Amino acid sequence: MVMVVLSPSFQSFPPAEAIRSSQLDGHLRLPSDQASTSQPSPDDRFSFRKASVFRNAEKCRSISHKITGVCHPSLVHVAITLDVEYLRGSIAAVHSILQHSLCPENVFFHFLVTDTNLETLVWSTFPQLKFKVYYFDPEIVRNLISTSVRQALEQPLNYARNYLANLLEPCVRRVIYLDSDLVVVDDIAKLWTTDLGSRTIGVPEYCHANFTNYFTAGFWSDRRFSGTFMGRKPCYFNTGVMVMDLAKWRRVGYTKRIERWMDIQKTERIYQLGSLPPFLLVFAGRVAAIEHRWNQHGLGGDNVRGSCRDLHPGAVSLLHWSGKGKPWDRLDSRRPCPLDALWAPYDLYGHAA
Repeated sequence: MVMVVLSPSFQSFPPAEAIRSSQLDGHLRLPSDQASTSQPSPDDRFSFRKASVFRNAEKCRSISHKITGVCHPSLVHVAITLDVEYLRGSIAAVHSILQHSLCPENVFFHFLVTDTNLETLVWSTFPQLKFKVYYFDPEIVRNLISTSVRQALEQPLNYARNYLANLLEPCVRRVIYLDSDLVVVDDIAKLWTTDLGSRTIGVPEYCHANFTNYFTAGFWSDRRFSGTFMGRKPCYFNTGVMVMDLAKWRRVGYTKRIERWMDIQKTERIYQLGSLPPFLLVFAGRVAAIEHRWNQHGLGGDNVRGSCRDLHPGAVSLLHWSGKGKPWDRLDSRRPCPLDALWAPYDLYGHAA
């Protein structure tokens, strides 16, 4: 297999305004150009080792040098949030994607932030990465967020996925959204090529789960609300791994539909969890089913204790520590769960030896 060196990274930009990122200038910038304009990191606690340079395989060689902007049709678009609390997880997720991609040069990362200074850490850790930073204004959802079973689920950035169709460039017609507490152990391009058919999102479904538990008794007893599932066969799915057709999302206006349910929740209390139930209300029973291998979720335990969990039966392409327990916290406390050892190789936290 012949390999080629990664080309320089795309420039990332500070926000122009809420829910609209500034336009990419359409050409490659050297990392040294970015270094002169970036602000220092807001948190000196974080230091990450520089990742290895990941190179394209022969099959991608003829394409990689032609990619000159975010709109290039050969790109695989991946959206991930960046915040101080989960930054270590986000960096590990990016590292895992690059390490297992046959064509890592063709992966473009869209980072959603409420703190624009974090991009400096991305540049220093992945000097060759193609990415752009998008500012998400917390005020957009501040008055829509309800209390949840776990405070972390109430953070505004958890809701940024609802606005990807508005944040990303119109030419980005499809994106893979990934949570920050996971690692990919397969080629992300396989997930990217998922056939969504007529559906807007593709997710692994879990129809054995008790779907009624995700909503209150009041919801199910009120036909104004429970009637939304009439004629559907809704199943639980996890929103931490989604393939999204942004062109269709924009056309139908799904962001407004999700916001409507969040607004109802403020007065009616129809669910307990954070950003998941509005997605279920809009999309459950109307998704393209993806293989379970692409979201081996729940490895962080439940939302209260964060106890250790085993893998679900079957093949694994993505390991997801959804739940309260995070692998970096458990490893640091020297009380890891057995499966946390599978996350550790992608952790770049700490100074180089």
